[in-house]
Amino acid sequence: MVYCSSEPYPPIQVEGKNLFYANLLLEDYAGLNGELTAITLYSYQNFSLFTAYPHIAEALSKIAMTEMHHLALLGKTIKLLGLNPFYKYPQYGKYHNWQASLNYNSNVSDILKINIKHEQTAINNYLYHISIIKDKYIQKLLYRIIADEKIHIACFKTLLKTLSSTNNF
Repeated sequence: MVYCSSEPYPPIQVEGKNLFYANLLLEDYAGLNGELTAITLYSYQNFSLFTAYPHIAEALSKIAMTEMHHLALLGKTIKLLGLNPFYKYPQYGKYHNWQASLNYNSNVSDILKINIKHEQTAINNYLYHISIIKDKYIQKLLYRIIADEKIHIACFKTLLKTLSSTNNF
């Protein structure tokens, strides 16, 4: 199974310092539906499913690693934009510490459906930020990350279909 696009990631660069853009990227970095949340969610799911569903746990582990790479890319971009990439996100004019509201559902089918929704929300957030951010380098990076998130959705859908066909949940 493929967990990320074969297309190379663009170099990390920005057209110039921009705190507004940096704050938007903090949402993708450490927001409620950001990369840090995805890493934590998929890692937990990997640990909880590795005995009963080792192939799904392995997929979750690989996807979490891809999300870690996204986190690093965003963190470096945020730093180039002039802000330290701390685990906080802006909301209503204040920074809030990262805190995930993880879903601890144990039903494997529900887990995969939750993950599909999480990835789609992330894609929607990235697309919204692309519409606001006018830096061509950041836009290229976000489009490249979106390519991976689409693959994650396809992976979760394939795993869900496999479970449904075997009635193994």
